[in-house]
Amino acid sequence: MRRSPVPTTVCVRLLSVLNLAFAWFVMTLRLSIRSCARALLLAVPSMLFSAPLTASVTASVTASVTASVTASVSPSDGVAAFASASSALIVQTRARQAKRPTKKPTTRKSTARPVRATRAPIVPVLRFTEPRGADALRSDLATLLASRTTRGTWGAMVVSMSRGDTLFSHGPDVRLVPASTMKLFTSAIAFERLGPEHTFNTDVLRDGPLDSTGTLRGNLVLRGDGDPSLSPRFVRGGPEASMTMLARFTAGAGVKRVTGDLIADASAFESRRIPEGWLNRYAGAGYAAPFSALSLNENIVIVGVMPDKAGGANVYLEPATRGMTITSTVRVAAGSGARITARRVGDDRVLVSGTIGARSSGVRYQLVVGDPPSFMAGAFRAALEAQGIVIEGQIRAGSTPVTATLLSSMPSPPLARLVSVMNRESINLYAELLWRDAARGADRSSIGSAENAARTLQDFLVAQVGASPSAVTATDGSGLSVLDRVTPRALVQLLDHAHKAPWGSSFHASLPVAGESELLRNRMRATPAQGNLHAKTGTTNDVIGLSGYVTAENGEILAFAFLYNGSDRWRARETIDAMGPTMAAFSRE
Repeated sequence: MRRSPVPTTVCVRLLSVLNLAFAWFVMTLRLSIRSCARALLLAVPSMLFSAPLTASVTASVTASVTASVTASVSPSDGVAAFASASSALIVQTRARQAKRPTKKPTTRKSTARPVRATRAPIVPVLRFTEPRGADALRSDLATLLASRTTRGTWGAMVVSMSRGDTLFSHGPDVRLVPASTMKLFTSAIAFERLGPEHTFNTDVLRDGPLDSTGTLRGNLVLRGDGDPSLSPRFVRGGPEASMTMLARFTAGAGVKRVTGDLIADASAFESRRIPEGWLNRYAGAGYAAPFSALSLNENIVIVGVMPDKAGGANVYLEPATRGMTITSTVRVAAGSGARITARRVGDDRVLVSGTIGARSSGVRYQLVVGDPPSFMAGAFRAALEAQGIVIEGQIRAGSTPVTATLLSSMPSPPLARLVSVMNRESINLYAELLWRDAARGADRSSIGSAENAARTLQDFLVAQVGASPSAVTATDGSGLSVLDRVTPRALVQLLDHAHKAPWGSSFHASLPVAGESELLRNRMRATPAQGNLHAKTGTTNDVIGLSGYVTAENGEILAFAFLYNGSDRWRARETIDAMGPTMAAFSRE
């Protein structure tokens, strides 16, 4: 009985599938791409025929398969048939490869591969130690000091306030640029000369009679006292709050109209506005604002721009001041963005240009004031006008006549609060004002100049602190001057004096605390120094410094000064941040 052709069809299709699989196998053996393609072509035709294939068709597709692969082939023979066909396929492929003309290998120009940059070795984090004994502390601090920086100059000194012995020193008498550690000297001389409870008063006086109708027939005088607190840091209500309050006091004194001028009296200080040794590149920076006995909002003016309902741009100053004028070419455009340029021209003119979107909520920019007395007197005049007081004359600089009568006065917070803000946030303007205030003294008998302040500081350091006359050169009170020089020994001697002085608690309280407050908030965290070490920082492009106090594990109070001058300041900072906790973990045992 004749068998059904179905098994033959199944077998042939199985053979086709296996041929295709074998072709992929050959490809995996890394035969040439063309050989793999031919192998695939041998396998594909049998996949294309869906009708039962006869023995002759099968033989034509696989030329090497014997004639026994006919209609009588059973499914159980498929494996043997695939083995035979596979052998023939390999032979055919190799034969066709052998017939091809051999090509000479092409020679390529060898190009040098770029050498990969060698990665810098991973440097482990510098960690603090827990020294036991004075010798161990000295050794550990010396090792830390030399472990990171490869250039620059170090000066360091650590002294026990409790026992009086020097625990570590490295270049203690090298004169270095102090940066903001200079504010320690400013704080000490201000406390010494004025006292922690001293306040400054910004006065309004009249030079002429005030009649029953509220008319002042003469000039109104705004007299500065070097008060740094006339700003939103201390007076709530925004940039205009200080002058608004003083204007209300003046209105309360009965003034409604002034026939004369508004005189801005900043004669308590020298006429110079920028200290000697400040670099030209500091100009226009908020941290280097000019100083004056009349200083308002840290001598920063805010330029605001916003679209108005009429389709134009509203450009304004905060605080509003009659001491500066605005020239605006700002255009309103579609959208909500803003591209504004604001700059000061001269001392009293602001140019504002650019575009602002019609849907913008407004933008604000800060500009450093060029003429602080005119700026403040202009803001005071605007505040007086808001209170309904008319001034018929002009704003001009001048001195207060001895016959002038006090109308109102605005006192500052106590000096201790001002010094605390200065040290914790390292505000240079505060330092310049307080340094000159200290030169004037509590009786205000001297001019607040850099020369008088430097002389006063020198006398204090030599006579009371015990420092060498050549240890400190001070040309400003903030440390921003590149001409300032101090020694680590002088810093530690100052800290020792301050620790024992009647105002010592206010001095201690003014310093930032490691890991917790202001400029030390993110330093030395999760170490024995956190919440313990309190010190003044000092940072510029070429200076890193830290000087203050730390309590050791055994209860000793240590005074220290670390100063580095050089370009490797980030490694120097890492070194200091390891030495601080090392001192905190120290114990003599």
